[in-house]
Amino acid sequence: MANRKVDPHACDVRHAGECFRNVQSVGATEVLKILQIIPGKSSPLDIIPTTLLKMCSDDFAPLIAHLASLSFAEGRFPASFKHASVKPLLKQDGLNRDEFSNYRPISNLSTISKILERLFLVRLLPHVSCSPNFSRVQSAYRRFYSTETALVRLLNDVFLAAGAGKATVLASLDISAAFDTIETCTLISRLEFSFGITGNAIAWLKSYLTDRTQSVKVGTSVSSTTQCHCGVPQGSVLGPILFLIYTSPVAQLTHNFGVDCYQIADDTQLLISFDQTDFNAKLA
Repeated sequence: MANRKVDPHACDVRHAGECFRNVQSVGATEVLKILQIIPGKSSPLDIIPTTLLKMCSDDFAPLIAHLASLSFAEGRFPASFKHASVKPLLKQDGLNRDEFSNYRPISNLSTISKILERLFLVRLLPHVSCSPNFSRVQSAYRRFYSTETALVRLLNDVFLAAGAGKATVLASLDISAAFDTIETCTLISRLEFSFGITGNAIAWLKSYLTDRTQSVKVGTSVSSTTQCHCGVPQGSVLGPILFLIYTSPVAQLTHNFGVDCYQIADDTQLLISFDQTDFNAKLA
């Protein structure tokens, strides 16, 4: 059988409306507010301790603001901030420490790198969250949404169906290594096609996502540096919203097949209700 070419936008809807092209410059006051609220803990990659950044925030804020403004204007994320020191953390106490799948890889990034991410996120989020292509059934990393709101709505739908004499089938899906398996080219394409991110904004995101490296640190031992060909850093500021954008077509896709969908980060609930007399037919 001949290979069939897959349309990368088969599940996407083209963005309609104003595009997000130019990233607003940064002022010292904005950086100062971030320095006041970030934790004092330093990253292994920090040249300047976070405690010193906070103590001398009046001096560092204008410098970081200037760096961020240049970065956004040129559409380039600083290459020196693209390395991550990965620390494997046991997912929960009591798990077998010799089983690699029981660990969650947390990427330690430099503090200034995460400040740049936070500044970009503030500019990106209003555009993305207002897009009709952003999943409205996603309850993670969104203001006023949580696992609680998702469960309340899910239970409400189940109870309403039961009250109408219908049965409900629920399938719970969990993506393994969700952040690590994001295909970068697909994500960039979706940012442009479905969310209208262009100009310096998409150039900056491409720069942020590509040519990243990482090394693993366990105790005092550090692995050799390796290139990251996919994924977003787990522990980054932008990682969560980029994952939501990447998985945004899922809800529309399931809706096309008459299946309700509720998303909580990488956990997806598929829900279908039907007359009990049709039970065997629906399962066939």
